[in-house]
Amino acid sequence: MPALDLALGWDFHPPVCVRPELFGALLYHFGTRTPSFLKDTTLLSVVRTLVDVPSARAACTVAGVSDCDLPRYQCALGTLAKSSMVVERAS
Repeated sequence: MPALDLALGWDFHPPVCVRPELFGALLYHFGTRTPSFLKDTTLLSVVRTLVDVPSARAACTVAGVSDCDLPRYQCALGTLAKSSMVVERAS
């Protein structure tokens, strides 16, 4: 499973939009025309918080992710990074 560095800052890739849905949210990448469905509301909170905090770990903390659940969210964020939904923030 892909992982990402929780110490780094992450942002939405510019051609990605987030559309709230009853089940959570739809992320759509207009460049690759790929959708991603977020059915975990905590993951949605993490993803929405990414742009406002210095690191992915901080986004998880703000969203209330416990230390024991952190690996699962790190993996989910890694999957979003692998599909270019989120990208590492430029320094």
